[in-house]
Amino acid sequence: MGAPLLQIKDLTVAFEKENISFTVVKKLNLSVCRGEIRALVGESGSGKSVTSMSILQLIPSPPVSYKNGSIVFYERSGEAINLLQASHASIEAIRGRKIAMIFQEPMTALNPVLTCGEQIIETIILHQQLSKEAAIVEAIALFKSVKINDPEKAIDKYPHELSGGQKQRVMIAMAMSGKPDLLICDEPTTALDVQVQKSILILLKELQQETGMGILFITHDLNVVASFADVVTVLYKGEVVEENSTKAIFENPTHPYTKALLACRPGLYPKGHKLPVVQDFLSNSNYKVPPTPNNVTPLETTCNDTLLEVNNLTIRFPIATNFFGKVTKSFTAVDHISFDIKEGETLGLVGQSGCGKTTLGRSIVGLQSINEGSIMYKGETIATPNKPYNPHYKKIIQLIFQDPYSSLHPRMCIGAAISEPLLVHQMVPSKLERKERVIEMLEKVELPADCYNKYPHEFSGGQRQRIVIARALIMQPKFVICDESVSALDVSVQAQVLNLLNDLKSSMQFSALFITHDLSVVKYISDRIMVMNMGKIEEIGPANMVYNSPKSLYTQELIAALP
Repeated sequence: MGAPLLQIKDLTVAFEKENISFTVVKKLNLSVCRGEIRALVGESGSGKSVTSMSILQLIPSPPVSYKNGSIVFYERSGEAINLLQASHASIEAIRGRKIAMIFQEPMTALNPVLTCGEQIIETIILHQQLSKEAAIVEAIALFKSVKINDPEKAIDKYPHELSGGQKQRVMIAMAMSGKPDLLICDEPTTALDVQVQKSILILLKELQQETGMGILFITHDLNVVASFADVVTVLYKGEVVEENSTKAIFENPTHPYTKALLACRPGLYPKGHKLPVVQDFLSNSNYKVPPTPNNVTPLETTCNDTLLEVNNLTIRFPIATNFFGKVTKSFTAVDHISFDIKEGETLGLVGQSGCGKTTLGRSIVGLQSINEGSIMYKGETIATPNKPYNPHYKKIIQLIFQDPYSSLHPRMCIGAAISEPLLVHQMVPSKLERKERVIEMLEKVELPADCYNKYPHEFSGGQRQRIVIARALIMQPKFVICDESVSALDVSVQAQVLNLLNDLKSSMQFSALFITHDLSVVKYISDRIMVMNMGKIEEIGPANMVYNSPKSLYTQELIAALP
């Protein structure tokens, strides 16, 4: 590796409010050299993002307080600057130009009312002091370097007109516009499809090799850094618990927390095997994963009775209309697909973003109208193009949404949110009875009864996911649609939620459609896997067969892209 680029020594960061101090980073030591890719790995709340934002001084003071330590950045001239003590003008000169950052969620990091071109041109003019005409040429060149399709047209598009992967490439182009010495990547591939994720990682590595910059790559997923990073630092509750080369971390982890992160991956286990969680390893340093499934087994799918049947389903979205409002151009999101789900079965639905997975799920639960075909439940038609969705089935079929935080009302306490379906459908008229049902359901999803009067912001991501599961299951449905319900969770929280879903499915005897872009997760939880691509079914079959011996070239590419 090259000369030192960034040196963090004994950094202690706390947040203070009303004479209460909460330490989030404790005596952190970390370095990044020129030409090095260092991964900073840990779960949500471990202090990763606080560390990265402290480097660029992006957290206001107060509430942040730097109790101890230093963050030293080494200029090409050899000058050392302590970023914690640097003036505002010095920090402004470094941000974006010498140290750049790719944020976790590109849609919130990009301005929705400005085109992608306007945003990157502004950045180029600021950092490189070019004219607007020269900045436009440079913007197109940057878009080409990050492999954005048709860059001349892409600069005139707004963020919402691009896919998640393309937006992430725009963020990378903006970060590279200042030709930085250090690039900080804060969870840049979280919740991206495996193929898009792989392409982003390859792109970052190519850019790093071309420019010789250092990269600090922040993630909660050790799988992502396996073939990407040179060195891995593992952070747990604000403290470094292990640091080593990537090869050594994967082959011989020493700390129980690192062992847990590696062992929690669902792709390592057969269907029905209870996944280990972090607490198993922390409570017992000699913990070994049981070699055989424990006594909790998922519902067996020996029943051949068809529960749900989808026939020739087509869903289109209008793109253009004429003067009279008639649709002249449309986009086909779901294209003449047919399949069925048996009683007691879990069907995994996998495919890239934009393939029609969520649209299909929403149509089954009545949130999306259909243009052609039909959806039948136990032989009775519940949705056709010319007939409104049968409201009776809104009790029987429930949906677990992708983002638990946005699907919960921030001003409604958890008890009210979970009991609301019982009130709306007049299933339990008594308020006391509803409360008892909610507390019973909270206990089933392993949350204490005192959560009843708390609000969504008081819970962690994993706990909020349990809450939306409780809300979906309070109706005692016979069919549940899980829409990317574990995609953005830390690996250990993901393991907890998957264990919970298996246990609840076994005890409550419901069938499920499990929508995800992660084939390793869908292999673990599903009886059969259905692969979608551009609105069509590419392949459907038993989970192990589709995963281990895929027939479709598209499925083969998805599996090949797995980290």
